[in-house]
Amino acid sequence: MDHLRELAIREAMFEYLDEMVAQSNDGNLSWEQTAHFSVAGELIALRQTRGRGIHKPRQLDAALSISTAFTGFGRQPPYEDSIGEDGYPRYKYEGTDPNLSTNRALRMAMECELPLAYFIGVRRGVYRPVYRVYIAGEDPLRNEFILSFARSEVGLDFTTLTAPEKVYAGRMTKQRLHQPLFREQVLHAYSSSCAVCRLRHTELLDAAHIIGDAEDGGEPVLPNGVALCKIHHAAFDRNFLGITPNLVVQINQRLLDEIDGPMLKHGLQEMHGGTISVPRRMDAKPDPYRLEQRYEAFLAAS
Repeated sequence: MDHLRELAIREAMFEYLDEMVAQSNDGNLSWEQTAHFSVAGELIALRQTRGRGIHKPRQLDAALSISTAFTGFGRQPPYEDSIGEDGYPRYKYEGTDPNLSTNRALRMAMECELPLAYFIGVRRGVYRPVYRVYIAGEDPLRNEFILSFARSEVGLDFTTLTAPEKVYAGRMTKQRLHQPLFREQVLHAYSSSCAVCRLRHTELLDAAHIIGDAEDGGEPVLPNGVALCKIHHAAFDRNFLGITPNLVVQINQRLLDEIDGPMLKHGLQEMHGGTISVPRRMDAKPDPYRLEQRYEAFLAAS
């Protein structure tokens, strides 16, 4: 293996992705933008063709990127990539043969501590690039590789991690992999519009969790999300604003009794009693049970 060439091509890939992400409005890239990039006039395929996850271009000996296809909520993804009990994300083998060429290419990236790009499908033909990602270990019994975001963790003994280390790893996995996907799916489902005030500027919108991600039922899935502008997200998180199970907005009585500037009056008080807008698709609507749990917390704080 020409280690310097492997690293040079990867650095060129990261520079290309930096440029493409900077030009995007939301950090996501189209199918065409993830097709290839150029190094010294030579085209390098950026990721595998449709339906394949592990990609090793002909110019390299080790895998350059991995991909996970977009699947709608409730549908089984083609590869059951998940988070291990240690908090680190997993990436399944292609097939079950550990000596398949693509699996060997990913193993070589691990052995040589080479960084990769990870393309996560957030909707059809649209991908969220996550980079730099390392293959930190392998679990042949489960036919999967262990992913990390730090080169220093390659070769780590994942069986000896302490509880705080596992919690930290899980938090990083959610931050780097799950939250961007959650945000994209929620904003897309709500047509990039605040469910309370209908503001349509994506830069000012958040994907709010109904149940917090540290609580039971707080998974980053569409039925646990609602698109809110930053002021209404902050109010929702602090129980100044509640949403009933039948989608009615309630404002904390203390705020209703206050007299302040136009933001309080028009941004919050006038929202009281209104109904939030929700997606038409049933699988994207907020979960009534989660809303009920969250509304009980709002009432307890009022």
